[in-house]
Amino acid sequence: MGESRTPDIVAKGTLFLAATIAFFYCGSRWKWFLQDRFGCAADEKERQRKRTVKTGLVGLIGNTPLVKIKSLSDATGCEILGKAEFLNPGGSVKDRVAVKIIQEALASGALRVGGLITEGSAGSTGVSLAMVAAAYGCECYVALPDDAAIEKAQILEALGARVERVRPVSITHKDHFVNIARRRASEAESRRLNRGKGTDQENESKESRGGFFADQFENLANFRAHYEGTGPEILQQTSGQLDAFVAAAGTGGTIAGVSCFLKEQIPNMKCYLIDPPGSSLFNRVTRGVMYTREEAEGKRLKNPFDTITEGIGINRLTENFKLARLDGAFRGTDREAVEMARYLLRKDGLFMGSSSAMNCVGTVRVARLLGPGHTIVTVLCDSGVRHLSKFHNPGYLAEHGLTPSAKGLEFLEASSEMK
Repeated sequence: MGESRTPDIVAKGTLFLAATIAFFYCGSRWKWFLQDRFGCAADEKERQRKRTVKTGLVGLIGNTPLVKIKSLSDATGCEILGKAEFLNPGGSVKDRVAVKIIQEALASGALRVGGLITEGSAGSTGVSLAMVAAAYGCECYVALPDDAAIEKAQILEALGARVERVRPVSITHKDHFVNIARRRASEAESRRLNRGKGTDQENESKESRGGFFADQFENLANFRAHYEGTGPEILQQTSGQLDAFVAAAGTGGTIAGVSCFLKEQIPNMKCYLIDPPGSSLFNRVTRGVMYTREEAEGKRLKNPFDTITEGIGINRLTENFKLARLDGAFRGTDREAVEMARYLLRKDGLFMGSSSAMNCVGTVRVARLLGPGHTIVTVLCDSGVRHLSKFHNPGYLAEHGLTPSAKGLEFLEASSEMK
């Protein structure tokens, strides 16, 4: 009786042992499956969160979308795309430049946290620097030409920047707004050096932590912001399917950085300049000389920029612009820029600033040159919000004979085509 039960007990024991092993094995596999399945899902959720939740102001800058400008695309038979830089938190393409300049200056020790960053700006760079400086715990000073739109000074002051409005003079004059900004940085740096000598201890402030001149025209951080950021974004957003890029230039950083990067990646594409009145860059690109038509006739412009547009056009060759890789240039007029801004608002609902409007004039020039079926990209630098007192002021435009009246694109002058 006992002997007959032994095999049964052994069999049952073996079965129990096998079941136990199977349970733990399958349990571990199941645990691994759950961890792999839901752990990966958790990791992906965290990665997605990092992509959607930005860190501070700086995290919001860049990666702006490309927008198809339907009215211009339909009118030209080309795909006209605008890089919507007006969607940056500071409202312009200059946010990218401000971040790059400040990051590099802090990394090199040229600027210290709590220090003063200075700039001479007739465009949007001052606004961008004021915002980004605050994000990095720095102070900001901007020298601004007194003929710039008043709202720019008001925005700067609201952002906490110190603003000094000065009369427009030649860059060679010691009181040119850029030279004044350079001087203010030097003065702040002197206060820092004197701090330990007891010469300024009673009035010690953040300025005693030193000053740094942003120097947007000559500082190649400007170029790098677009070579490393804007250009690669355009390439990725178009999947490399683009035929031309066109933009105006002030400092030259945008057109140089973007043109250099894109031409390295797409050697056969074309890059062009659109130049406003009073600027010498058209002649530089097409003839290799730096003078305007008026200056060639023996006249000197009272205002070097002599145009309703702001932030673009220049009569000297900057270190940034020297790096641009261009295939040609077009002239643009004030009337074309004003009419284009109204055309875009009426047809597309796009409320653009003066440089954005001039850039769009450039896209039509390129489209007419290349013919239908091409993809052309430009930069929508800023919106019209900072241009209400001049570029979008009916009274100001009437005083200068620039009241818009065109219904279509007939305002684009054939005489301004590339030469």
